[in-house]
Amino acid sequence: MTRPGRPGGPPPRPPVGPPVSAAEALAEAGRLVALDSGRGATAAVPAVREAASRIPELSADPAALRGQDADRLAALAELCEVIGWILFDAGRYRPAHRMNARALGLARLCGDRWTARLVLLNHSMLTAHTGRPRAALRSAERVAGPRPLPARVTSLVLVRRAHATALLGAHRKPLELMARARSRFLDGPSRRDPHWAWWIDEAELLGHHGWVQARLRRWDRAVPLLYEAVAAPGPAYRHLFTAELLAALAGAGAWREAEDLIARLAPRAAGIGSVRATERLARTAAALRRRPGAPGGVRDAAAFLLESLPA
Repeated sequence: MTRPGRPGGPPPRPPVGPPVSAAEALAEAGRLVALDSGRGATAAVPAVREAASRIPELSADPAALRGQDADRLAALAELCEVIGWILFDAGRYRPAHRMNARALGLARLCGDRWTARLVLLNHSMLTAHTGRPRAALRSAERVAGPRPLPARVTSLVLVRRAHATALLGAHRKPLELMARARSRFLDGPSRRDPHWAWWIDEAELLGHHGWVQARLRRWDRAVPLLYEAVAAPGPAYRHLFTAELLAALAGAGAWREAEDLIARLAPRAAGIGSVRATERLARTAAALRRRPGAPGGVRDAAAFLLESLPA
């Protein structure tokens, strides 16, 4: 994680090279979002590397940019947030952690609370995924501010808290949080919604609701919700919901449904751009191959899926 200069020590060194404008940083963020949404995080990683080599501010200590134009800092914060998300979904967890820290530092320098909140929500997912549910809960709880949040943002905060509490071993609390998330989502969009709230839709909520139910091993509730989420069109990262559906079907012992899903999934598995999804699929397929009582057809399908997944 990037650290500010210590009191009494040398000041942070400013980035070397031509400065990027706010418009250029926002255009780059938009380009990366489109690439990630359409083709997935792994396809976006080379573009992230190219941007990092071209834009020196992406590797600078945020403190070195203190006092610069607020619009430019806000645009850089947004670009760092997008890169942090892509690195996370591409399985680059340590670089994602560092980029989240940089995005948060830049957002705080210019007072961009909405980007700071999105970074905290992303970081909650990252820390939950890497086995730190208490940190995930703290990150989600830091999103609150002096004014009530819009309904969609509140819904997302509740979803992040539900995942973290489920990982911490709670049973009733995650379900209560998801019920509140559903209620707030149904309040609808608001003029106060941040521009990034476009992806908080019905399919997103359904997928996370099913995923939380699966964390609690409530297979009969998880499977229908995940089926519904998977059926809806959406960004490439939502292959993760398909991965969670297969895991839920395996958990429920729904062998025919699991084999059918693998038959539909394996031919296109090599094109899945979410490493989180492919890691989950690989773990489930490996477990199915060893699963006592699993039919031979399911074990064979699981072996085929393992061979079909990208390295």
